Amino acid sequence: MKVALACKAVLRQNSDTMKILALSDQVEERIYSLAGQGHFREVGLVLGCGDLPYAYLEYLVSALNVPMFYVPGNHDPQENPRLVSTRAEGGSNLDLKLARVKGLLLAGFGGSIRYRPDGVNQYSQAEAFLRIIRLMPGLLWNRIHYGRALDILITHSPPFDIHDEKTQAHRGLKAINWILNWARPRYHFHGHTHFYRRNLEPAVTQLGPTTIMNIFPYKVIEIEHA
Repeated sequence: MKVALACKAVLRQNSDTMKILALSDQVEERIYSLAGQGHFREVGLVLGCGDLPYAYLEYLVSALNVPMFYVPGNHDPQENPRLVSTRAEGGSNLDLKLARVKGLLLAGFGGSIRYRPDGVNQYSQAEAFLRIIRLMPGLLWNRIHYGRALDILITHSPPFDIHDEKTQAHRGLKAINWILNWARPRYHFHGHTHFYRRNLEPAVTQLGPTTIMNIFPYKVIEIEHA
């Protein structure tokens, strides 16, 4: 009887959380073998934060059979509905969109700061603000109907002065800071900056209620259901 009660307690605890596999910027070859060996069998959601081959994301969708959402990075092609090569089959491009999956409210914002005049998925600070305000109607609707605007924001770029760099190509976007301060999500996952020196560069920062994570090249995050 005690063993049965203990098992029920564990099941109840696990049902209150979900594991998310978040990835960005770099293909990790061991992901293929780990996924094939069932290492990610408890993952319930895949989130791509840009600059990843779409075949890589498609493999994960096929192997894990869970929902997948992603945003484009500055090295990804501009999406064209007529071209399969410009999207990840089996997943959903969340750029400037919102979604509700497994009780979690998601929103996405792709691209980076503009550092080349002809750059794809690159925006000036002003252009980024004009783009991100397109999320506002949906976020307001969420706040009215669910009592909160957002649980997880995924972007390619980091916010301005958080996890970014002083170089023009890796400067953060101020529009992201603004949406974080307004929507106050529980989590913000981003890529774009490559933190190789993990002992010197913090990959996790707390901004009010929001845990900001540079997930390069991948992280498994366990979160509580809303």
